Amino acid sequence: MTDTDLTRVVVVDDHPMVAEGIEALLDSYDDIEVLATLSDGHQIIEQLDALSPDLILMDLNMPGMNGLSATEIILERKPETRILLLSMHDTPEYIRSALSHGARGYCLKDVPTEEIKHAIDVVMGGGRYLCNGAEDAMSASIPNAREQLTNREQTILLQLASGKSNKAVANTLDISVRTVETHRKNIKRKLGISSTAGLTRYALEHGVLQGTGAATSSDIS
Repeated sequence: MTDTDLTRVVVVDDHPMVAEGIEALLDSYDDIEVLATLSDGHQIIEQLDALSPDLILMDLNMPGMNGLSATEIILERKPETRILLLSMHDTPEYIRSALSHGARGYCLKDVPTEEIKHAIDVVMGGGRYLCNGAEDAMSASIPNAREQLTNREQTILLQLASGKSNKAVANTLDISVRTVETHRKNIKRKLGISSTAGLTRYALEHGVLQGTGAATSSDIS
């Protein structure tokens, strides 16, 4: 098998045992090369050019920079990169956000190990992959009649609802504070929410902040 036949994969997960388990699984296949296992979104952004993976298998919820924010930045820099997100949550809002940010697939972490390999094959073949649990969640969900948030607004909602100030969000996303403030107003208008505490409650109720270690609404001004 030549190098051109190999799918070059990077695994990004903040739980070492999970990352090592996925790496061990993928190493058992002759057509996959695991380039690295990383622990957060910042690391894959920093090493993206050096590693240049075909596919990134990435946890959705990570401290520092989560999978959605990392996906957005990666695809801005290398739009040909395939991203397959892993999550413990089958909340439709999570899945919609993942796909709208450009992820090519979404797998729950409790899927059989062989299914991860199948998902990689589908995504590398140009398809989109949702595991059965994610498909079921999407089928059962009721379309939201509210005006939809843009990809950037969803990213900023995650940042704000996890307790970051406008300035901290601006620094993280490399945009101006004024831009963050504008997005913040638009998010509140679209969701019909008047306070930042309300944004946090919305994020919690819709599964956005589960497992992220976010601040409670009382911690946010």
